[in-house]
Amino acid sequence: MKSIYKLLIDIGPLAIFFIFYTRSDLQSAILPFMIATIISVLLSYIVEKKIPVMPTVGAIIILLFGGLTIYFDNEIFFKMKPTIINLIFAAILFGGILINKPLLKYLLGGALKLKDEGWSILTKRWIGFFIALALLNEIVWRTQSTDLWVNFKVFGILPITFIFTLSQFSIIKKFQIED
Repeated sequence: MKSIYKLLIDIGPLAIFFIFYTRSDLQSAILPFMIATIISVLLSYIVEKKIPVMPTVGAIIILLFGGLTIYFDNEIFFKMKPTIINLIFAAILFGGILINKPLLKYLLGGALKLKDEGWSILTKRWIGFFIALALLNEIVWRTQSTDLWVNFKVFGILPITFIFTLSQFSIIKKFQIED
């Protein structure tokens, strides 16, 4: 049951965004998305009994760039948000490599038990993935219509992330520490 709540908490704000976008426009969908994101982080805290780090960072960026988009009436801020979030996540993970601390292990260590080499490989792959997503977002929003970008954001990024995650199971299996 907890995983169903987590799924709803994770995709709820995106669904709200898409519903409001399809009924109006990008500008009109941002405020409901911001509110739904705040509610999502709060619900995540209630369910998990701890502050969810990545969703909280994402929420802060959503509030910042959503606020800039609304204030300046310029959708470029909002379209750049996925790029910036992904680059921040890549930079955080890369910073962990620089200080020799596998930050991915701290984020996922409760769910996975891997040898250090496995964490190192996974971290590097996630850094590459976040950078690739950032570049892909830049290409899509700069070369395509807002409608196509919204569809990419809502229906593209999640499946791409899911497929990437599935592709990491061989590394996880290879370096998993059995209890």
